[in-house]
Amino acid sequence: METLLLVDDDLSLLESLKMHFEDAELEGGAAFNVITATTAAGALKAAQESPPSLVILDMMLPDRSGLDIIDPLKAICGDAPILIVTAHHDMETTIRAMKAGAFDYIHKPFPDPAALDLVVNRALSVRQLSRRAASVAVDTPSFRLGDIVGTSPMMQELVKEIGKVAGSRATVLITGESGTGKELVARVIHNYSSDEPRPFVGINCSAIVDSLLESELFGHEKGAFTGAATLKPGKFELAEDGTVFLDEIGDMSLMLQAKLLRVLQEREFERVGGVKRIRLRARIIAATHRDLRHEVEAGRFREDLYQRLKVITLSIPPLRERREDIPPLVHHLLARINEKVHKRVTRVPPEVLEHLCKLPWRGNIRELENVLTRAVVLAPGEVLLAENLPRLESEHAPGRDAETERGAPGHSMQWLYGGAVDDPSRIPTLDEAERILIIRALSATGGHKGKTCQILGISRPTLERKLQKYDITPRVAPAEAELVPVRSNREQS
Repeated sequence: METLLLVDDDLSLLESLKMHFEDAELEGGAAFNVITATTAAGALKAAQESPPSLVILDMMLPDRSGLDIIDPLKAICGDAPILIVTAHHDMETTIRAMKAGAFDYIHKPFPDPAALDLVVNRALSVRQLSRRAASVAVDTPSFRLGDIVGTSPMMQELVKEIGKVAGSRATVLITGESGTGKELVARVIHNYSSDEPRPFVGINCSAIVDSLLESELFGHEKGAFTGAATLKPGKFELAEDGTVFLDEIGDMSLMLQAKLLRVLQEREFERVGGVKRIRLRARIIAATHRDLRHEVEAGRFREDLYQRLKVITLSIPPLRERREDIPPLVHHLLARINEKVHKRVTRVPPEVLEHLCKLPWRGNIRELENVLTRAVVLAPGEVLLAENLPRLESEHAPGRDAETERGAPGHSMQWLYGGAVDDPSRIPTLDEAERILIIRALSATGGHKGKTCQILGISRPTLERKLQKYDITPRVAPAEAELVPVRSNREQS
């Protein structure tokens, strides 16, 4: 039996609510045990004598404000939700009540009794969900370096590579989709490169216009251009013997690429408007979400600079290719988010964690953090609720039948066989094209993964990662299924 504490100085309303909830039934058929109080002191005493499962608390009491006793009530009642009720319909008290930790804020006169019952049942459901989530043991990640979280084989290999790279001063190129944590990897490399603190200077090449980027990198002399009132050292100079991190280097103009190449070759540079040669002592770490090889072929990136940058290349896998890392990432990010927004959402039900693992995460870890931040801010208690998370998109639902999917909707298949395509918009993206080829190969082999790997010229682990990436579930057909004439990559080369 759930105990409900009603606190209100309106005796007629208090008696009316007591009768209503004594006759009402909880979800599942259980009944309420209702206790009442008319003052703040009486509420605290009643809560100590019979700890309630839920509190309905009036805002204005004779001795104290209801807001003043939320914290003492929480200390006594633990995770019992507190519903604030008031006749005052102003924004300030609503915000103060929710900020103080109230589960909900209800205005008098009360709405339809069914609506009040709905709020009460929801509050108790969240409490039960929170307790169930607390009972689920969460494995602490056994492999963590700084803020790099993940136990998947891909992340373990990446951390091993970081360990090897950190011991040298070689130039490093970090590649990966937006939001995968390229700057974090750069900082870890920097932190483990020396036992002594050294400067880490980062600059986003896509966030500064070309006319200012040169000055940011190399600095400028007084009077070098209009507005240059004083001498300003650049990032390369400020980094001293530490690290210069060039984020999104793929967006750098060709003119600046040429100047950066010269600096990397000669290990010297000059301030804008200056003649003095300054020695470059810092290590260069660059990052980009672009395919620089493709940018070179398209004439948008210098090949000689690309060769200089890719002395050591580290590739960060997207989050959707390492979904086993999502649970530890969620708990790691929640700790940081709670500290940032001053909340204490620490419990994640298993079904919520499962839901998070199924989302596509096109924005990777950055998107995951943003989604969790919103859910934490909206959470009424200590439990993360599924209702505050994005829904799964039906077009990305797992379990698609590989035999029934022949291609991406709206795209022509002529491109696959070398035929002309009149409308360029009907040519699929690289990801869509890869997905179509995998589906056709699986269909041709009757779902036989070994033969599919032979046709596509890829390894079995690579195929498994791509099946997970594109949410493809092969249907195994009889072994005598014929192969359609799709050439393998090796035959094409």
